[in-house]
Amino acid sequence: MIVLGLTGSIGMGKSTTAKMFTEAGVPVHDSDETVHRLYAGKAAPLVEAAFPGTTADGSVDRAKLGARVLGDAAALKKLEAIIHPLVRADADAFLAKHRNAGESIAVLDIPLLFETGGRGRADKV
Repeated sequence: MIVLGLTGSIGMGKSTTAKMFTEAGVPVHDSDETVHRLYAGKAAPLVEAAFPGTTADGSVDRAKLGARVLGDAAALKKLEAIIHPLVRADADAFLAKHRNAGESIAVLDIPLLFETGGRGRADKV
């Protein structure tokens, strides 16, 4: 299976491009959506343990978390150490599922593909 990496900065058309792939029947793993889902579930207790007071009703409160980590490089690195492995595990499961289903191509939509050292995860970018 060919794995395409879709990356870019804000406003560059990643979502539009991902939608085109989806409409063409190509499975797309959206890292941003995965973070939102994790913040509403599995990651919430981990984030709360690292940054007390940043969750409500079992979900991460993004405004409270942002106030705690934005502008603080050490805090941001701590958050990334929690979230990035969870997102990667989710993407790996996505790829395994589609590889086992016999898909010929799949897309990983990763905004920080190069910055997070993920270039090797995709056959083409």
